[in-house]
Amino acid sequence: MARAATTSDTFNAIAEPQRRDILTLLRSGERPVTEVAQALGMQMPRASKHLRVLREVGLVRVREEGKQRLYGLDARGLRPIHEWVGGFEQFWAGSFDRLDAYLQDLKQTRQEK
Repeated sequence: MARAATTSDTFNAIAEPQRRDILTLLRSGERPVTEVAQALGMQMPRASKHLRVLREVGLVRVREEGKQRLYGLDARGLRPIHEWVGGFEQFWAGSFDRLDAYLQDLKQTRQEK
């Protein structure tokens, strides 16, 4: 079944490349929306919209400092993504183990010739 066309969950929120860029930018620390927009070459209203979506799904937190609102990464919101991707770790580990065994057998066969 297709995913709903909303941004109400983490997966949908990070499907947007500009939102992933914002998360990457915020890894280095808090920034006001003006800096986010400038650093990523987007208009402030667009940056604000993306930050709002990221905040609503729990990936970004906002803190007021004087008249400024500072946005920062809240990596706890990435837990569902981490857990989902982690489910594939066993698959890849098993695939690499099988590849390694195959290469060792191939090497052994060549040495025996």
